[in-house]
Amino acid sequence: MSARKIIIDTDPGQDDAGAIMLAAASPELEVLALTAVAGNVPLELTKRNARLILDICGRSDIPVYAGAEKPLKRDLVTAEEVHGKTGIDGVEIYEPPVPLADGHAVDFIIEAIRDNEKGAITLCPLGPLTNIAMALQKAPDIAGRIGEIVLMGGGFFEGGNITPAAEFNIYVDPEAAEIVFASGIKITMMPLDVTHKALTRKDRIGRLRANGGKPAGIMADMLEYFERFDEQKYGTDGGPLHDPTVIAYLLKPELFSGRECNVEIETKSELTLGMTVIDWWRVTGRKRNAMVIRDIDDEGFFDLFIERLSRL
Repeated sequence: MSARKIIIDTDPGQDDAGAIMLAAASPELEVLALTAVAGNVPLELTKRNARLILDICGRSDIPVYAGAEKPLKRDLVTAEEVHGKTGIDGVEIYEPPVPLADGHAVDFIIEAIRDNEKGAITLCPLGPLTNIAMALQKAPDIAGRIGEIVLMGGGFFEGGNITPAAEFNIYVDPEAAEIVFASGIKITMMPLDVTHKALTRKDRIGRLRANGGKPAGIMADMLEYFERFDEQKYGTDGGPLHDPTVIAYLLKPELFSGRECNVEIETKSELTLGMTVIDWWRVTGRKRNAMVIRDIDDEGFFDLFIERLSRL
């Protein structure tokens, strides 16, 4: 079977770095490119961080394109209090030797989808959905050619993590999320309801460090920094490992379960801006537009994560 073609849209972020490493170590996936977006930190940092992580993995063959500097209609909100001033605090920062690819991320996404067979490409957004929405606005024809969007974002039973109602990725650019969820594209959604069940416990980080080489050790360092914010916030042993669930789902969907639901994005209310209103109990009659994942085999997920990163 040929490798599944994916584009990772990302705003690294330590957990983004984990997702990138997991994909880079998995031969079942052909990573066509990373497309950087402003989110956890400004674009100037996310476009460097993406290249730096690939360099650590020995995968500088994967190009990185710079995308949107700000949300569609709003000022950028960032999360340095979680990720540190670099976005990937916990790792030694340097300028990666391989430069950015020429061209804008949105144009690359459009061209790649048009140049490949219908349904061949899966988009994997790990941050705000600005680049994806911009591509759909600029080239509406690509909606019918995208195989699937598997994204990290939103929450329902867990509420939000930046406001009581909203998860960070959706909150940063709710108008972009609204466009994506209304696109008719097959969507699988990894909300906080599932990522909060995948905790970077001390024993798991210990296994990652003990079983892997240099890249795995660097990931362990980043996770030890990253988890401190959520440990204090939630009182847990470890923090949620959000973004790698997207890649793990592509590799082992049997680790996850959920259901098809209608998902609408709140863009008007100051109180609940960015909320993903998920009709889990199917009480509205609105069309189901996303597979919402709610449960995970967390032991199996970390077994996969540790085993694959040990290959790097």
